[in-house]
Amino acid sequence: MFCKGIRGKHVLKSESVSWVFGLCIYKFLQIYADDCLLKKVFEGSVDYLQVLDEKGSVDAALFPKGLDDSKIIEMYKFLSFTRAVDAKCISLQRQGRLVTYAPSIGQEATQIGSAMAMRQNDIFVPNFRQHGVFIVRGLPLDKFFLYWRGFEEGNMIPQSVKGLPYIVPVATQLLHATGIAFAQKYENKDSAVVSYVGDGGTSEGDFYEAMNFAGVFKVPLVMIIENNQWAISVPRSRQSATETLAQKAFAAGIKCLQVDGNDVIAVYKAVSDAIADSKNGATLIECVTYRMSMHTTSDDPTKYRKDEEVQAWAKRDPILRVRNYLTGKALWSDAMEASMQDEFKKKIDEAVEKAEAFKPDPKDMFEHLYSFMPKALKDEYDDAVNEKFWQA
Repeated sequence: MFCKGIRGKHVLKSESVSWVFGLCIYKFLQIYADDCLLKKVFEGSVDYLQVLDEKGSVDAALFPKGLDDSKIIEMYKFLSFTRAVDAKCISLQRQGRLVTYAPSIGQEATQIGSAMAMRQNDIFVPNFRQHGVFIVRGLPLDKFFLYWRGFEEGNMIPQSVKGLPYIVPVATQLLHATGIAFAQKYENKDSAVVSYVGDGGTSEGDFYEAMNFAGVFKVPLVMIIENNQWAISVPRSRQSATETLAQKAFAAGIKCLQVDGNDVIAVYKAVSDAIADSKNGATLIECVTYRMSMHTTSDDPTKYRKDEEVQAWAKRDPILRVRNYLTGKALWSDAMEASMQDEFKKKIDEAVEKAEAFKPDPKDMFEHLYSFMPKALKDEYDDAVNEKFWQA
């Protein structure tokens, strides 16, 4: 172990020095750990919820209380109607009768389940794809088509709907939602706010800022991530390295849950529970679903994803599994389906006809631009009236 060194003194060999130094480090770490200086300060986990599986079977232990078969039939009708509206909109857009449209095909359970869980006084804040939520909350269908025809009058949401207009900028609506939730708490109202964002939106700063504020002030907010696996052409795997998007809630100190977003009953239960607990603070719910169609009608998903992936998700179709449940209990039939679809077609065609008959009032561009009409704008308005500009 020792050898003669300079001037005949004994010194340690280099190998021995390394060994002794390592032993000292080990002993130091032992003492450090024994004195409890190194502690685990946080450890978290994310639960996953599914109640209704792909075959239509339910987990009775998780089944929501108060949810009977009549309400599940209502869910099925809303799911089917939302998809019928989507099909009509895509057709109209291809004919040049609608502007660029964002289909929700495959994501209906997340929207219908969450919308039906809301109470009358709860408020929702959408992005640009919450068609099913608007339908459940009672938006007149002609106004829906009016918006997607490019008229701002379609975005004038009746107060009874208790929702904000469609919001296209990614994740900015979450700041609005958090502010509204703070106002509900400040005024001591028994009202929660339910907001929506896509998986791509969770990469935006607005997402984190909204969560952080919600966590600090414990606002009555339910933030739903519609994780449809694709942010236009960017896959979920390139969006975030986290195993779940739900766990991003840990950084904000709010509750979180991951749900089978194609299971309308699970979504209903998760959102109902979160709303019931909203007075204690916010909840982030990641709904794992899939965009079966294009991002918008200006997009071609075949350029960036494989057919095999789409086909695999088609087996998890949110509408099919509810129908399997209903037919398995002899609560639905082919005749009922045909009658429902005929009713849908009539209702949709009437709404389209009304929307296409709409004539905008050009005076609105003058009257609703400012809280009062400045003289310069009033002069332009008078000139337009005198010259019968929009009557030509």
